[in-house]
Amino acid sequence: MTAPMVHRGSCLCGGVRYEYSGGFGPFTLCHCSQCRKAQGSAFAAVLPIQAQGFRLVAGEALLKAYESSPGKERVFCGVCGSPLFSRLRALPGVLRLRAGSLDTPVEQAPAMHIFAASKASWDTIADGLPQHAERPAPQQ
Repeated sequence: MTAPMVHRGSCLCGGVRYEYSGGFGPFTLCHCSQCRKAQGSAFAAVLPIQAQGFRLVAGEALLKAYESSPGKERVFCGVCGSPLFSRLRALPGVLRLRAGSLDTPVEQAPAMHIFAASKASWDTIADGLPQHAERPAPQQ
């Protein structure tokens, strides 16, 4: 994890605003088909965070959640549709924050590509980061 600091973020319309106090887990670029569809892009840029450090500042009533697969919810603004985070029922203390929703700078660079075997046919991964066909096993 990176050094703790306060990060701020919001959705496109600004109706949902949040703060996060804490460090980030490995910055991951996910190429699975669900992330591609949810983001409308080649991949999702995801920062794992500790849920206890996440606080909504405004717009809680605007949030919508979609269970995209059993036990996984994707949370977004119901007004503008901006994806904000996802959560797994099996990991209640962790949120997977969408890096594009952050308004404050992130000093951490992406660490890896996951689900690279599912990447869009028109996408070329050429940045030299490790590529995993699926999700790598957690580090012990």
